[in-house]
Amino acid sequence: MSSTTLAFGTSAGTLAVGIASSFLMGALALYGVLHHREVFAWMKRIRKTDAENTVYDEPDQWLADLYKAQCRRAKKPSRAEDMEDVSQTGNMIRGVADHIEAIRPELAKVVERVDDYLDTALPAQTPAIKVSLADHQAQLVQAMKQEAARADLAHAISSARQKIKSLRRN
Repeated sequence: MSSTTLAFGTSAGTLAVGIASSFLMGALALYGVLHHREVFAWMKRIRKTDAENTVYDEPDQWLADLYKAQCRRAKKPSRAEDMEDVSQTGNMIRGVADHIEAIRPELAKVVERVDDYLDTALPAQTPAIKVSLADHQAQLVQAMKQEAARADLAHAISSARQKIKSLRRN
């Protein structure tokens, strides 16, 4: 009698290789699933953080605009009509200051400094040709107070923007 071999691949070595490769593929599939789950969880955290940070976009932009506006007035004695952009931006910040809990104190301080700065506006110019020495000195003192108030406003704006930046990082 002649011996016949069974179907191809039924030897013990081939069977062991098949089982080992099946386990390897299963392990790789499990690793892939776990990795994708971590990636999706990370993406969800990033989306949540981005959604939370959009609250700070408008106030941060307004603070930047306010900083530019007050920088344009640096070392220039200003009258009330010259400070219109500072006043308008300050009013916009005042409108949202109570609605954003995390930066409420910083925005309140900026609003307070805007009011202090606007209070130092020089009086409207009169058509008088000659200004008395006393009036000139009073305007000079008012201009120095205005510059000090502007510097305080710039410091308050910087502090508020720094707080927003740190909140966005966390």
